[in-house]
Amino acid sequence: MKPNRIILIRHGESEGNVNRRVYGEKPDYTLLLTEKGIEQARLAGQELKAFLKDERVFFYVSPLWRTRMTFEEIVKSFPPSQFEYNEEPRLREQEWGHLRNLEECAKTDRERDAFGTFYYRIEDGESGADVYDRVSDFLSSLHRDFEKPDYPENTVIITHGMTIRIFLMRWFHWTVEEFETYSNPQNCQMVTLERQPDGRYRLMTELKRKAPPHTYQRPIRLPY
Repeated sequence: MKPNRIILIRHGESEGNVNRRVYGEKPDYTLLLTEKGIEQARLAGQELKAFLKDERVFFYVSPLWRTRMTFEEIVKSFPPSQFEYNEEPRLREQEWGHLRNLEECAKTDRERDAFGTFYYRIEDGESGADVYDRVSDFLSSLHRDFEKPDYPENTVIITHGMTIRIFLMRWFHWTVEEFETYSNPQNCQMVTLERQPDGRYRLMTELKRKAPPHTYQRPIRLPY
């Protein structure tokens, strides 16, 4: 059994989205939603409920506080009998490693943009490739869940911008260069994959794209 839809939702606006100085004061996992972010999550819940109507839902939620808060607001639109959920640490945001002041954050951004988002490993933290590995491991668990006879018609994953792009890269077998052309979804934007008659999933949401930082050069074809 496969769900009719897989829906990925980025968390609502967080403290870090509006004030990067907070990354030098609070651990990333403790950042909260702003009032605007709470409202975004509430509206996303209403939109999701209107879209899914009475179909059952299984939520997978990153354990970071801003994603938990987003989930709590979203499910206010659903009766408890309509959904199940798991907290899933493999869906957390890319690790920044430790507290960083504004200057250090800016330096990391510049280096990552110049080096390439997928391969650049943040000092004491993760690269996009590291996130790819744990998302791949999560997908193995997800496919096992799909095999359960009572699995719901819909999967909803509440996570983070980078993690959503990595999930799509892994699911649709994008190259690294293709991955680098996509921007993160907006806060509380829903990215929908729908199952087609042939059993495959189609990406129904148009994502914002950008020019890749590096152009792929084909290797020299050797004569042997």
